[in-house]
Amino acid sequence: MARQLRLIGTSSEDGKCPTLYEDMDTGDIVVQGYTMTDPADLGQLANVLDGESAVVVPRELLTRFAPKE
Repeated sequence: MARQLRLIGTSSEDGKCPTLYEDMDTGDIVVQGYTMTDPADLGQLANVLDGESAVVVPRELLTRFAPKE
């Protein structure tokens, strides 16, 4: 079944990413952003599992819109 997502906020001026969403059933936060692709950057990440990816999120987006709870 598809997630039921609620838009929390974006720091984009033209409606593109990055954006935060809340999964209405689980309370999980979904992050839309540019995928990190540089091998040197990815090589610094630890414990990345199959199916996971890294997304770059501006600090401003999290400080403005991330849930405080």
